[in-house]
Amino acid sequence: MDTVEVAAQDPDRQQPWADLGLKADEYARIREILGRRPTSSELAMYSVMWSEHCSYKSSKVHLKQFGEIPQETPVGKMLAGIGENAGVIDVGQGYAVTFKVESHNHPSYVEPYQGAATGVGGIVRDILAMGARPVAVMDPLRFGPLEAADTHRVLPGIVAGVGGYGNCLGLPNIGGEAVFDETYLGNPLVNALCVGVLRHEDLHLAKASGVGNQVILYGARTGGDGIGGVSVLASETFDADGPAKRPSVQVGDPFMEKLLIECTLELFAARVVAGIQDLGGAGLSCATSELASAGDGGMHVELDRVPLRDSSLAPEEILMSESQERMMAVVEPGDVAAFMEICAKWDVEAVVVGEVTDTGRLQIDWHGERVVDVPPRTVAHEGPTYERPFARPAWQDALQADGAEALPRPATGDELRATVLRLAGSPNLCDKSWITDQYDRYVQGNTVLAQPSDSGMIRIDEESNLGVAVATDCNGRFAKLDPYAGAQLALAESYRNVATGGARPLAVSDCLNFGSPEDPDVMWQFAEACRGLKDGCLELGVPVTGGNVSLYNQTGETAILPTPVVAVLGVVEDVTRRTPTGFAATGEQVFQLGATREELSGSEWAHVVHGHLGGRPPAVDLGAEKALGSLLADGVGLLTSAHDLSEGGLSQALVESCLRRGIGATVRLSGDPFVELFSESAARVLVTVATEDVARLTELALEHGVPLTRLGETGGATLVVEGQFDVPLEELRATWTATLPAALS
Repeated sequence: MDTVEVAAQDPDRQQPWADLGLKADEYARIREILGRRPTSSELAMYSVMWSEHCSYKSSKVHLKQFGEIPQETPVGKMLAGIGENAGVIDVGQGYAVTFKVESHNHPSYVEPYQGAATGVGGIVRDILAMGARPVAVMDPLRFGPLEAADTHRVLPGIVAGVGGYGNCLGLPNIGGEAVFDETYLGNPLVNALCVGVLRHEDLHLAKASGVGNQVILYGARTGGDGIGGVSVLASETFDADGPAKRPSVQVGDPFMEKLLIECTLELFAARVVAGIQDLGGAGLSCATSELASAGDGGMHVELDRVPLRDSSLAPEEILMSESQERMMAVVEPGDVAAFMEICAKWDVEAVVVGEVTDTGRLQIDWHGERVVDVPPRTVAHEGPTYERPFARPAWQDALQADGAEALPRPATGDELRATVLRLAGSPNLCDKSWITDQYDRYVQGNTVLAQPSDSGMIRIDEESNLGVAVATDCNGRFAKLDPYAGAQLALAESYRNVATGGARPLAVSDCLNFGSPEDPDVMWQFAEACRGLKDGCLELGVPVTGGNVSLYNQTGETAILPTPVVAVLGVVEDVTRRTPTGFAATGEQVFQLGATREELSGSEWAHVVHGHLGGRPPAVDLGAEKALGSLLADGVGLLTSAHDLSEGGLSQALVESCLRRGIGATVRLSGDPFVELFSESAARVLVTVATEDVARLTELALEHGVPLTRLGETGGATLVVEGQFDVPLEELRATWTATLPAALS
């Protein structure tokens, strides 16, 4: 066995550090930290904890600027932020909400169902670890072209995995996205978001403090799934007849996770948890090193006490396994019996595997022999930091010069009508019910809004009707044209979608999906997106509470569109007074809030009709977004519906608003009908009011400085654009709903 003692006596043993993803200088740094070569178990820990996924070594120099954003929200101080499992925000009335979005991209390509399912499971445990009850999930997804064979392989499995795991947990899926683009072929994006609710006094943090406190591992047994690269390391230590290769994608058990959630919440209520950490990426390597590093600095673990599903696992495999549905708690000795009693009640296996020490070292033994003896901060928090070279790509100027202005446009009413229908049935704009009908959106009975509304909304207090709204957005084409503006447009759209329901935006979580950080072009995109998001949050007054970075998203030399997904959470004082999406009644007046400019580069029209990407994205005006958000919040009770204008412009907003409840509309356009219908200018919302409330809406728009344009009125069974065309809603609905079933059923 490769013990610490053996490592000290055998300094020249060849180790597979490169196969585990470490660079030569990183391996040398580990030897310098330890004053010897690492044991195979220590090498396993450093390799996973210093990976891009866990250490953020290429991105943290850019992420640190989010700390410049004040940690205050319009409601109160942020209770926990960047560096914790998830951000926690005060939402008033003694309640706090925690939310976070993370990626599970590569596992979902390899094994779509389990990759997506365990992505949901992992983000739910992050929320649980903060002391919160998970109450809802969301799933921003990106796929290759809808007609591609590999999309047909991965999409059904990913959707089934998201739905299967979330449905079994009894968590409503209240929103997300499904976007198709050729750059995601071979590299789908599966981002998962979870929202949790807690009282202020129930907040828990990931730290191991209190010498003598016991370290308890509870939940599912540890197996060989999710190890990935350690199969190379295992071949160094396994006997010839041992396992040759472990599955790299975790295998989820949502029913075990449901027990784990209820058990953990009862443990919190019993006040028997002094510190807690979920076991996600890097498994025990992460949980032990992060708990020790954030606490008093010392921990001793008996690794052979870890309950196993596979008795053949070597110690380094146990440390690297990412088996799901596991948690690690720090418990005072006097509370251990009560802790174990609660776990037994829920049929959750729990074992004391170690204790907090004052050594300042993380020391792990295997059958009485020491296999790990490291300073925990060097594993968890002092990994490498790279300042990767980046530069504006040589092709960026030419891309931006190739705008959509010269593309052939529809000129007649018939051509405009055909374009409206073509966009409505396009993969990115069509009805997503084929996906969302696989999700339970209303379980638990507190869902107020869900797909296809602009945002998801959840009631968190049944007496006061306090609630929160969440939206996720990103237009990767805009980010390709200008990553700084693209990140701000993603922020603005998510902010606007939350506001359309009547919520006041409070905070941001992000999932930054990019190509290889070793490509200076990609790193420039990443750096610009981070800078744009930071500046945008400063202007809008919303802090970044945490998030995720996913790099190396590319197939061969082709990187994905830069995809900085932004989630915005807002508070709703009374969910019974929210603004619905889509026309609510006939005989109401239709208005557009915000100004339309000729902004078609990067638009859905350019993409669908011409396969074109070039030019500059729509202008960002965060002051206008903020004013619009304030108007929408003040307009609750006055506005009978609100729907943001984004992909597909006014055309798609009208289509979706009409189809929501089968109420037609007649509109009159004062400018160029093509620009009015298909421009994707930001800071715009389609709203309706009762005829008697038009004067009040006009006053409100003047008060907030928001442009207001009357378009027409609701009614009938047809969408009419006067002087141009009309389309029966029956024809619109047939076109809008046919696309996904035809391709995937």
